This record gives sequence, C-alpha cells and structure tokens, in this order.
Amino acid sequence: MTGPLIPLGYIPEAWNNVFAVLLGMGFGFTLESSGFSSSRKIMGTFYGYDFVVLKVFFTAAITAVVGLLYLDQIGWADFSAMYVLPTYMAAAITGGVIMGMGFAMGGYCPGTSFCAVAIGKIDALLFSAGLLVGIFIFSEAFPLMEKIYESGNLGALRVNEALGISAGLFTFLLILIALGMFWVATIVQGKVKKVEY
Repeated sequence: MTGPLIPLGYIPEAWNNVFAVLLGMGFGFTLESSGFSSSRKIMGTFYGYDFVVLKVFFTAAITAVVGLLYLDQIGWADFSAMYVLPTYMAAAITGGVIMGMGFAMGGYCPGTSFCAVAIGKIDALLFSAGLLVGIFIFSEAFPLMEKIYESGNLGALRVNEALGISAGLFTFLLILIALGMFWVATIVQGKVKKVEY
C-alpha cells in the first residue's frame, strides 16, 4: 500500500472532510501549545526577542520533508499522486508582501488569529474581522486583479526541480539552512532584551 491514501482510493473520498477537521483541530492545538495565540510572541521574530515561530515552523517543514522523502524511498508514498499547487509568481510575491505587512502590523497570520480567537482574544477577533473584510474586497475586485493573479504561471513546480537538484540534496541543504538559522536566532535572541508576555 502506498500513499496518499485518499487519492489512490484506499480510503473513500467521503473521509476528506473528517480528516480535515481532525487535522485542523490538531494544528490549532499545536499552535496554542506553542504560544502562537500571543501576538507578542509572534512579533518576537520581527523584533528579535523570541524566535519560537521560526523554530516551530521550520522544524515542522523539515519533519514533513524528511518524512515524505523517507516514505518515497521505501515505496510507501507515490509522489506523482500528490497534488502540488501551481506557482503563480506575480501573485505569490504580491500576496507575500501584503500578508507580510498585515502580519507585522497585526501580530497574527490567518491561522494564529483564529487560534487566538478560539481562546477569546479581542485583538485577534478584530484582526480576523479585518481578514474577512479583506477576503470580501478581494473577491469583489477579482476581475480587476485577475491578470496579476494568473500571471507568471510556472505550473506545479517543486523547489528542488526549480534549482535542478535532487529531492535528497534539497532536503539536506534545507536542514543545514535551518540549523544555521536556529544558531543565528539563538545569538540574536541572547543579545535582545527579553519582553515579558
């Protein structure tokens, strides 16, 4: 048996939403347990006093990449059956800039804002309301932005393919980069005054 289990028919497609809810609950629990419902903790990455966001997300990415690579090597995962979102370069850059600005100003990203709403934080509620208003405005103005949204289509491109290297080498380099970032983050955090939450 190889994965992914639902696309290959091992598990009925009707279970998609069940798994989505369970994984979402697990993700929300992990965010809250990691302290991501605190906008001060999240903003610590920008100001240099707390890099838990960087460390948790990079660790999750490395774990996922190593796990998928291992499953592919032993024949338990079929990469050709895994969906990869198409890359629209102009939209990715524009969206990244807008989201980064919102992240820096509001102290939350969409996922962490809903996590903080779930435990009753008012600032997160306002941030999430603004997020929903932004989604509505984007939806209504989509015809004006459709060309930007769909420009620079690179297809379902993986990073290692874009760099022209194997998935194994990319994974190894990603681990080295992460370790380097963790080391630099630890040095920076040690030099910046700690902020109380």
